[in-house]
Amino acid sequence: MWLFLTRRFRMWVLLTVLAPLATGLLRRLGLALQKRNGPTAVSNGLLRAGDVGDRARVKLGGKPRRGR
Repeated sequence: MWLFLTRRFRMWVLLTVLAPLATGLLRRLGLALQKRNGPTAVSNGLLRAGDVGDRARVKLGGKPRRGR
């Protein structure tokens, strides 16, 4: 079914649905690692990767995530 969708619609789905889910998952993994082992290079890297979504959202005119 993915094949029958237009290229523009597929890109929209990736950017509006999958990208925020991925950055949220990275952020949660980073927080879980920090709780378990304290701040490490890996957990800090995961948190920074999770923050990419928030920065892009604010830069593109969206609302920042609440509860930070």
